[in-house]
Amino acid sequence: MKHIQSIQNPQVKQWKKLLTKKERDKSGTFLVEGFHLVEEALKEKEQVIDIIVSEKVGLPPGWNTGSASVTLVTDEISNALSDTEAPQGIYAVCRKQDKEAPDAKTFLLIDAVQDPGNLGTMIRTADAAGIHAVVVGKGTVDEYNSKVLRSAQGSHFHLPILRGDLNEWVEKLKEKNIPVYGTALEGAAAYTDTPTSDSFAIIVGNEGNGVNKELLAKTTGNLYIPIYGKSESLNVAVATGILLYYFKK
Repeated sequence: MKHIQSIQNPQVKQWKKLLTKKERDKSGTFLVEGFHLVEEALKEKEQVIDIIVSEKVGLPPGWNTGSASVTLVTDEISNALSDTEAPQGIYAVCRKQDKEAPDAKTFLLIDAVQDPGNLGTMIRTADAAGIHAVVVGKGTVDEYNSKVLRSAQGSHFHLPILRGDLNEWVEKLKEKNIPVYGTALEGAAAYTDTPTSDSFAIIVGNEGNGVNKELLAKTTGNLYIPIYGKSESLNVAVATGILLYYFKK
């Protein structure tokens, strides 16, 4: 077990860079923080490169860290790596997914969702609903953003999360006879009037503008969720949960 005590250590500087999207993209790695996320990461051992733990905290007994290196660091270093107000003092450096979903039949497609909390909640909800894959389109916040990771609560390690051109994905899914449903306020049918099936894809969109009209023009059909009160709209993550659970029934 290594022990690093200087915040100027090159390894510490490298870890800190993982708080930026640029370095995550360049290195193909990302940083998770907190006992729950690190424990979830360790269930996918080939993804974990390093475990970093504050000397004040220590590694929980019974944890199998596999081939991952374990480094003890000072509280100062631990706090410097944190993106939270109350650091738990434990982190893991993980490899980004290299997953595909050739046999997937159910999909969540995400178009330009910019709020990290929303994206993380949607990934977590797709995981809970048993969706086979999530596809993140252009304009959407980085799925390895620290706030997204926290909101997803470990679901990054449970299902494929793919980056791609949603226009291409819609065409590809329709070629496989997988119905693709957009979400829209106009020219759409109530979601409860749409028959469910074993295979489907749902497209949800930007918090302010919704799904891109170019995508909506290519779908099998477009849906809306009725509003019974005075609110103008539903939060996109809440709407996603309603639709995914309806179609998975």
